[in-house]
Formats: sequence, C-alpha cells, structure tokens
Amino acid sequence: MAGPRPKVVHYSRVPAEPAGDGASIRWLINEQDDGAPHFLMRLIEVAPGGNTPQHTHPYEHENFVVEGQGKVLLENQWYDIGPGEVIFVPAGTLHQYVNSGKGTLRFLCAIPAKKYQS
Repeated sequence: MAGPRPKVVHYSRVPAEPAGDGASIRWLINEQDDGAPHFLMRLIEVAPGGNTPQHTHPYEHENFVVEGQGKVLLENQWYDIGPGEVIFVPAGTLHQYVNSGKGTLRFLCAIPAKKYQS
C-alpha cells in the first residue's frame, strides 16, 4: 500500500464495479490506490428498478444521497430516501437499497479502512 497522497478526480473517471441487481460501486477513495489510512469513500449507483443485495457486515456505513429516489431497509423497516438524506447503518445491521424512482439513485458511502473493520 502506498502512502497517502492528494487526489482530485471526477467521479465518472473512477471505474464502476457490479454491486447488485442494476447496482454498481465506484471506490472514490481507497487504501490500495490512495493510501487512505482511516476512511474509504464509495459512490453507489442503482438503476431504476435495481437494488443492492440484503446483507450485513461488521462495520458501519455513513451514507449521503446525492440524487434519485429510493428506499433503504434497516433491519425490518423500510425508509423512503431522496437527495439530501443522511443514513447511518450501524455495524451488524441488515440493510438494502432499492431504486424506486425513474432516474439513477446515487449515494455516497463512507466506511472505515480495513484495519478498523474488526
């Protein structure tokens, strides 16, 4: 892993990887490429009618909805989400994101670096 270094890049230049049914993830800031020591930033994009899988993991998420309309499942409750919404997903919480709108649902997702994902 390289040491931390400054970075400025338009999100569209960061490759998108599959992340569910009609969903993709862009690792905007990460440990491997950027040397980010504490936090990682991702952009999740969900196409109309698409979703991320229902899942849990042992670390938290901090989300900020940038664009689009959708729903988020937190444990056994669904919440409507749209631009400007902030979502906190505690470690171990069952969660899923669904696009319920006509355009792409885009949200930022910050997670701890691997050394903090215990």
